Amino acid sequence: MATEEGGSGLNIHPMDQFLIKPLFGDSGLVGTFTITNVTLWMALSVVCIIVLMVLGTRGRAIVPSRSQSIAEVLYGFIHKMIEDTTGKDGLAYFPYIFTLFIFILVANIIGLLPMSFTSTSHIAVTATLAMAVFLAVTAIGFAKNGLGFLGMFWVSSAPLALRPILALIEIISYFVRPVSHSIRLAGNMMAGHAVIKVFAGFAVVTWIAPASILAITAIYALEMLVVCIQAYVFTILTCVYLKDALHPSH
Repeated sequence: MATEEGGSGLNIHPMDQFLIKPLFGDSGLVGTFTITNVTLWMALSVVCIIVLMVLGTRGRAIVPSRSQSIAEVLYGFIHKMIEDTTGKDGLAYFPYIFTLFIFILVANIIGLLPMSFTSTSHIAVTATLAMAVFLAVTAIGFAKNGLGFLGMFWVSSAPLALRPILALIEIISYFVRPVSHSIRLAGNMMAGHAVIKVFAGFAVVTWIAPASILAITAIYALEMLVVCIQAYVFTILTCVYLKDALHPSH
């Protein structure tokens, strides 16, 4: 939102687009089971994924349609990422990792639509995804290696006197993973959309409107790249964490 106040300047509120609002009722209160704009746009992301991955590929034609081609490219891309990062052992977890990637990618992309809401700009959403990865990877690590999983915190190649200090650093960095994992995605989504809103606010000023529109176009192009990169980064970090769980001694 941007308005001119008495000709003295602009009143731009780039963070208003991230407010969580209930879809029904006028109270404005958000409870545990309140259906909000976040709920709506996450549901729309799931619907888009179903249309692309299920309805678009159910024919499995020899000459693929556009939706089938997109689905096959995404499938092959994530399959190769997991195999290259974790080895063939990690392919058993392909469904979960692919689901993470496609959900984040689609949620990021539809968040660029006018009047939409970017669910991945909220730390509550990204923290839930990151914590799920953290807990799943930790459980897999202990299930596959037992107490040997703790060996990843003990740097045996370092001098003996430094090993306890390095172990403490490794433990802290391990438990910080879900924090950095979630903040990176939410922060990038929020920052890009806030910048777009700021430049959109300047479009109401006649003499700088053309420059503002050009800036918005350029930032939108950059954001299209960012939303794909951030989905990739979240997924590749998940693969790296999974590799540590499967092969803690590497």
